[in-house]
Amino acid sequence: MTARARSTSLRAQLARPRPKAADAALDSRNALPGAGAVAAPADWKAAGALVAAGADHAGTPPGAPAVDVAGNAGTGPAPKMSARSVGKTSGPSPTQAKAWFAQRGWKVFPFQRDVWKAAMAGESGLLHASTGAGKTYAVWFAALQRAALHKRPRVGLKVVWLTPMRALAADTLRALQESATDLLPSWQIEARTGDTGSAQRARQNKRLPDTLVTTPESLTLMLSKADAIAQFAQLDMVIIDEWHELMGNKRGVQTQLALARLRHWNPQLVVWGLSATLGNLEQARQALMPGGVAVEGHVAKDIVVDTLIPEHPSRFPWGGHLGLQMLPRVVEEIERHATTLVFTNTRSQAELWYQNMLDARPDWAGLIALHHGSLDKEVRDWVELGLKSGQLKAVICTSSLDLGVDFLPVERVLQIGSAKGIARLLQRAGRSGHAPGRVSRLTLVPTQSMELLEAAGARQAVAARDIEARPVPYKPLDVLVQHLVTIALGGGFRSEELLAEVRTAWSYRDLTDEEWQWALDFVARGGQTLAVYPEYRRVLPDDHGVYRVPDAAIGRRHRMGIGTIVSDSSLQVKYVSGGRLGSVEESFISRLKQGDHFLFAGRILEFVRLHEMTAYVRRATGARGAVPRWQGGKMPMSSELAHAALEQLRLATIEGAQSLGPEMQAIAPLLATQQKWSALPTPDTTVIETMHSREGRHLFMFPFAGRSVHIGLASLIAWRVARVTPVTFSIAVNDYGFELLAAQELDWAAVLDVGHGSKAGLFGTDNLLEDVLASLNATELSQRRFREIARIAGLIFQGFPGQPKSARQLQASSALFFSVFRQHDAGNLLLTQAQREVLEQELELTRLRATLQELQARHISFHATKRATPFGFALMVERFREKLTTEKLSDRVARMVRELEKAAGP
Repeated sequence: MTARARSTSLRAQLARPRPKAADAALDSRNALPGAGAVAAPADWKAAGALVAAGADHAGTPPGAPAVDVAGNAGTGPAPKMSARSVGKTSGPSPTQAKAWFAQRGWKVFPFQRDVWKAAMAGESGLLHASTGAGKTYAVWFAALQRAALHKRPRVGLKVVWLTPMRALAADTLRALQESATDLLPSWQIEARTGDTGSAQRARQNKRLPDTLVTTPESLTLMLSKADAIAQFAQLDMVIIDEWHELMGNKRGVQTQLALARLRHWNPQLVVWGLSATLGNLEQARQALMPGGVAVEGHVAKDIVVDTLIPEHPSRFPWGGHLGLQMLPRVVEEIERHATTLVFTNTRSQAELWYQNMLDARPDWAGLIALHHGSLDKEVRDWVELGLKSGQLKAVICTSSLDLGVDFLPVERVLQIGSAKGIARLLQRAGRSGHAPGRVSRLTLVPTQSMELLEAAGARQAVAARDIEARPVPYKPLDVLVQHLVTIALGGGFRSEELLAEVRTAWSYRDLTDEEWQWALDFVARGGQTLAVYPEYRRVLPDDHGVYRVPDAAIGRRHRMGIGTIVSDSSLQVKYVSGGRLGSVEESFISRLKQGDHFLFAGRILEFVRLHEMTAYVRRATGARGAVPRWQGGKMPMSSELAHAALEQLRLATIEGAQSLGPEMQAIAPLLATQQKWSALPTPDTTVIETMHSREGRHLFMFPFAGRSVHIGLASLIAWRVARVTPVTFSIAVNDYGFELLAAQELDWAAVLDVGHGSKAGLFGTDNLLEDVLASLNATELSQRRFREIARIAGLIFQGFPGQPKSARQLQASSALFFSVFRQHDAGNLLLTQAQREVLEQELELTRLRATLQELQARHISFHATKRATPFGFALMVERFREKLTTEKLSDRVARMVRELEKAAGP
């Protein structure tokens, strides 16, 4: 299909009319290469839209005017390549690099020179700098300059650039190609991701380019090839972009293992990571490359965090709002700026905000767009091009636009609801003013009054640079099991040699001999319970003690399952007439009947039929119907943000909210009512409230520790109380506290024994693990987690391309394995891992322990109230939501608010 034909097809899908400028952008997008060698089209440059080298790739003195990719103040073509540089096969010297920067009106920052110097000396390291400071060119020019170390040109792959998202690959390609065209034109730069075409892959299998932009999954897939060691023989440098996004999850562990293999082949390999917005830099450096150096990119960067204050913040707030009451104010803000990103925390919320914004401003059709990870790639590409060219006025998006891609025209970022974390807030703020010397500004749009408190705390934490740490996963054996099969495919391994290699990966530094032998036995025999099934004898030693995959079919199945990204089965959504829209989870589509309407990709669609894992739809009018919901828990408030919010409450207690910032002034009536009926929590004081109603005896506690911790804490306290006094509780939690409701009479003051030092009983940390496991349905939680572990470890095959297994089949398979292992192989380390991940990730056991210790140290402010306080009311609504329909919930909440407002007075 020609580019013009594809363009016409896509415009047919996007049914709302667009201005001619948008269509022109769409046509130029289809002229872009997909994932191969980059050729920058002339029409992009003429439109001033080629901003891929962008602000994050250059050094510019603070206060300098924004420049386009070529470094020009205007939008003309890039400087012509000098005749002297044609055919150049060695990298640029530092002097040539500096001249290239100066030619574009840029200045080389000291931290960029530090990286160049360290890399030229053969040192690896981590570069930490704020978004838009110039990290990309710091490490890329290091790679280019290292090419000058080799007098003879070498054929083969020399640089691997790892990116956490396929969507960033094309943008990164353009950035790297921009400088290489001038300074090292003989180098071929290509990408290899899940989007790379089969012809391109086949060509790369014969000969890899000089530089390859790829993902952890694609790199691992390359390591599974029998000739992998030959393919990487010339590799000199590996660069990991957005390391802070990888290090805290299993994709980061997969990256560690891949680096360990590459270092085993080439001990002199230079490895550099790029990171922004990170609180545990030392651990990040160690996880990337033990012994590497750390470089801080100190570049003046102003970040402004402010808030759209509602006209009448409620004194009795409750969660679960979309924030659409702020739509008129958001529209006003978008109107004032050329291009705005509007972030939401969920895809469903993004869909609804986009539709409501379009209803409010139908004249913006074609000028605003929707972007999230479930939309079809062509739609996302069109949106990203519109942002680069400045032809889109606003994009409503999710975390799909958090990372990497540079959109110089973006002037403003709006965050609907709380960002729940400081690092995420800074990351999103950096999407605006994405250049050294430019101000990054993020405006928080609260969906309910308590988010004004979070906004005030967030600004305080940003000013203090109090950023969350991202802990590195510790010895995940499912990833190790997968890696063993991968290496057995990629030429084979000897047990002792690979064990030594794996232990150089930070996550496995403490791997015991017993754990190693268990993992090896699991892939060689299937462990204790699966030894009789040939398909689980995935690697076997040959006569020389080299472990290899004995069957080609096992190898094919393994390669299709490589990776650690686990999600529920998704179905493609296509028009009956042709054209893809994206994907939604199987659990949502399975509830639809023919003729049902639902909202997806910014359109009202009618469900026609389901055939071969594809949902066919047509355009619909009238009622919107349901909105797809994607699996994923609610983001809990981070410890750093929680502490900052408590500090704001402490200041309000001492100085009064009216003397603080605009957010605290706006919720002064709420805080005054809370103080009048109870008290405000502070870093030194935990507020506990009790209340008697027709429902029973209520206990409200406000530790401000985040939703995940409160689930574990509420369950733990309920279990400890019930162990002494037989009683059944209903539990509700939010980010600020939890509610325990008992139907029978219960003297909470006696149970808590306030002021008599028995807090060590309810809040004690002795036997914490046993008590937590006893207080929760740990088996059910572990079984859910085991489903993901089983997929990564290769126990469950998700099906061949075009024939994926349904979510129900996968769930049944994992449940069977879980049951068999529990009954016949209780020591199976994958079961132990499932339990550990539940405790660490879902219940945040470490943070729960710290919260209990804080509760022991804090003063308890105990209050018996006649009615729900503003803080307690929000928890009651959380409990109602579990058993009431949306309509009934709204009616009941409205009635309660009227009664509480009357009691609170003017």
